[in-house]
Amino acid sequence: MCAALGVALAASLGFATGASAASQNYVALGDSYSSGVGAGSYGDSGSCKRSANAYGQLWANAHSGTTFTFLACSGAKTSDVLTQISSMPSNATLITLTVGGNDAGFTDVIKTCTLGTDQTCVDRVNTAKTYAQNTLPGLLDKVYSAAKSKAPAAQLVVLSYPRFYTVPGSCNVGLSDTKRSAINSGADTLASVISSRVSAAGGKFVDVRPAFDGHNICSAASDYLHSLTWPVDESYHPTAAGQRGGYYSPLTSAIG
Repeated sequence: MCAALGVALAASLGFATGASAASQNYVALGDSYSSGVGAGSYGDSGSCKRSANAYGQLWANAHSGTTFTFLACSGAKTSDVLTQISSMPSNATLITLTVGGNDAGFTDVIKTCTLGTDQTCVDRVNTAKTYAQNTLPGLLDKVYSAAKSKAPAAQLVVLSYPRFYTVPGSCNVGLSDTKRSAINSGADTLASVISSRVSAAGGKFVDVRPAFDGHNICSAASDYLHSLTWPVDESYHPTAAGQRGGYYSPLTSAIG
């Protein structure tokens, strides 16, 4: 009798009971930072490189009873995420995603900064930032609107990208501090744009940059991000530790 009254009271006050809390229908959308490139254990996901260590999979594992749909794919741009959305269930209750870096030319930025001069790198980053500020907002709006239209009851959670470097840091070789600072500024611009558009769409923005501080490239504990590595596509992507500490932890702090 007391237990029944307790459940009824919890429901009347809006608290989640164990049964309701475990009934999430969770969809992970997005690009390589959501698929888990760099974190290993890709199973049979092919070129999408969906990792068993990705933050979405970690969250699903930690919430028993969750129905998990893993659609994030390496290399995805906003147009690709729109296709992912068309494949997701309309009864989703939680959607997470990262997107925008590939639209802004992340891969070319890294290539230019690795092979070019300081000024060439700064110029390429500035071009990417201009794109992010002027063109990307409209593309993000389409993605967020499509997600909310497909699954109206879902909570939309969008995560940022990390800053890649500690500047100045412990690295004695590789890119100059000028290049490292420029690349970091690109991540900051993306975070600002994404945060603004997520808020306008009524979603939640989760900033992962603080979680990566002290664990990024050239930091004392550079264990959250790969530098230049093999396979090349895993360069500048979170390690398994980065997915857990840099993405999963901020996500759970934000939504439980």
